[in-house]
Amino acid sequence: MTASHDSRNLFLEGPVGRLEAILWTPSDPARHRPAIAAVVCHPHPLFGGTMHNKVVYQTAKSLDVLGIPVLRYNFRGAGLSAGEHDRGVGEQGDVRAALDFLGTQFPGVPLLLAGFSFGAWVGLRVGCEHPRVSHLIGLGIPVNRSDFSFLNQSNKPKLFVHGSEDEYGAIGKVKLLVSSLPGENHLVVVEGADHFFAGKLNELDAGIRNWLSEVFRLRH
Repeated sequence: MTASHDSRNLFLEGPVGRLEAILWTPSDPARHRPAIAAVVCHPHPLFGGTMHNKVVYQTAKSLDVLGIPVLRYNFRGAGLSAGEHDRGVGEQGDVRAALDFLGTQFPGVPLLLAGFSFGAWVGLRVGCEHPRVSHLIGLGIPVNRSDFSFLNQSNKPKLFVHGSEDEYGAIGKVKLLVSSLPGENHLVVVEGADHFFAGKLNELDAGIRNWLSEVFRLRH
């Protein structure tokens, strides 16, 4: 799986200071007007989560190969981002800042919000309400630890990719949640995968690309 993109390291303005970020944009001139642009949110920063996490990076690659611009960033207090961890409260402002920044880079283009673990809990909450966000992706949603009932308030199309052996999100709970949500929702269960999709990143990639290819009729 390969893609040609331009990579830009940058800082965007967040609620408590600058946020470290990386923006990938397609090099192909024919894709300068993409079908959608994406923000990817990383897992818990107090447990080593950053925008360089392997699941976040793989997600960015999966989006990139479809010609989708991708913005990854570090939450407050992670990497070179300003501020301190705020238990998922202030981080919602970070998500809004990332979405607003990407929106200015691609005027009129709908946005996709993807998040892994803590990044899904914080990011999807904002994505459900943000007017520019049209689609949502939740990876390894930690339903054993966090409340995802807010998803019931959104009819936006959603993809969930989850490991059958995820220690932070019992697959039975995830299936029950997804089946109860309004709108169009799709769950991909990666058999044998733990929370971090160890040894299963190819299956994660396939789940993301297949769904997006079908929804947006993209080639990969």
